[in-house]
Amino acid sequence: MAIIITDECINCGACEPECPNNAIYEGGVEWRLSDGTDLTGQQTTPMGNAYEADEEQEPVDMDVYYIVTDKCTECVGFHDEPQCAAVCPVDCCVDDPDYRESEEELLKKKEFMHL
Repeated sequence: MAIIITDECINCGACEPECPNNAIYEGGVEWRLSDGTDLTGQQTTPMGNAYEADEEQEPVDMDVYYIVTDKCTECVGFHDEPQCAAVCPVDCCVDDPDYRESEEELLKKKEFMHL
C-alpha cells in the first residue's frame, strides 16, 4: 500500500528529503513522474495511470505535504520501513487504506521507476 500524509501535518518538511522515490511534495507544488526517477517520455505506471514523465501534474494537496501514490513504494527495496513515517514528528505519515499493494507489487513499482 502507499503512505498518505494526513491533515495533521505541520509542514515541517522532514519527510521530503527522506523519500528515495521523490514521491513527497510540499502542498501546492506540482509534481512530475520523472522527479527522482529514471523515467522519461510517455509512461504507464504499474498502477495503470498514464503520464508524460516530464509534464507537471496538479498538486494532490494544496495545504500540506503530500505523497504521490504512483511513486510511493513504502521504501520497499530501499529501507526496512517507510522513512517518511520514521522521521515524522507528529506521526501523520500513515498507511493509505485506499491503496493496498503487496511487497512484490511495490518492488515492481521500484524497478519501474529506477531502471
